[in-house]
Amino acid sequence: MRLLVLGGTKFLGLAAVEAAFERGHEVTLLNRGETNPELFPDAEKLRGDRDGDLSALEGREWDAVIDPSGFVPRVVSASAELLQGSVGHYVFVSSISVYREPYEPGFDEDAPVFDVEPATESVNEEYAELKAACERVVREVIPEAHANVRAGLIVGPHDPTGRFTYWPLRVAAGGAVLAPAPADRKVQFVDVRDLGAWLVRLAEERTTGTFNAVRPAAPFKQLLEACREVAGSDADFVWADESFLLGQDVSPWMELPLWLPGDDAPFLQADVSRAVGEGLTFRPVEETVADTLAWARQAGAPLVTPGDRGSAGMDPAREAELLEAWSRRP
Repeated sequence: MRLLVLGGTKFLGLAAVEAAFERGHEVTLLNRGETNPELFPDAEKLRGDRDGDLSALEGREWDAVIDPSGFVPRVVSASAELLQGSVGHYVFVSSISVYREPYEPGFDEDAPVFDVEPATESVNEEYAELKAACERVVREVIPEAHANVRAGLIVGPHDPTGRFTYWPLRVAAGGAVLAPAPADRKVQFVDVRDLGAWLVRLAEERTTGTFNAVRPAAPFKQLLEACREVAGSDADFVWADESFLLGQDVSPWMELPLWLPGDDAPFLQADVSRAVGEGLTFRPVEETVADTLAWARQAGAPLVTPGDRGSAGMDPAREAELLEAWSRRP
């Protein structure tokens, strides 16, 4: 298979390209800047700008394209329209975030999504609305030969966000670990390598449709216990309830990763049976934790990771204050 990857030098793109080579495919990468020559030396590397210069793609044909870097409908439209007659299948990576509140536990791909045109192209302001609009573009331009993949939280080695890496690192450090009660709260994520391999499979088989792409929901305590077992640490989990955490102005999702309180909690309980039925598989959580921890230690990844949408993870001094406050509650 001749596969085109739009932006294949970042987290998910890297995983998809690696999977494609493992399966013996020819790969072409389109990127804006110079690509590290040591990165995928067997790949064809084209230079171009998705927001203005796609000339490198003109007059070419591929069996399929994987688009893990589309965030703005106008930009996705330009790529899809140019490639409409040049690729056999278009795999677009969207997001679970396209669903509108309120979330129902076990919601599937037919749940309501954002259906209004975004008022801005700022990803930080209207990420969900933009991703939903990108899905509509792909569906309209290539109606019979596309897959819209609604990815959940993507985790694993080389994750630049720190939104999952915090937990393997923090639990490995041991001692009292602040955790959001209840311990059986469901959480979801997907290993980037599992998702990348599945994107390639969708392209190979020209699978069409819309899919929630994330692990089945499982209790938070299972993840933290896996972290403790992998690290061999003496971590003791202190399960603080939502009212306390919110009263202490703890920021959900970012300051305490994977924690979504109240009515937002079902957001991490999506039904994934459709994707599983099309071959999405998941490695053991322990493997994801172990590989993430090994990479984080080797790379010197920080416990608190700064980002353009805020820092992910809790500062140790802040955690110590909260643990003390929890111990002294009435």
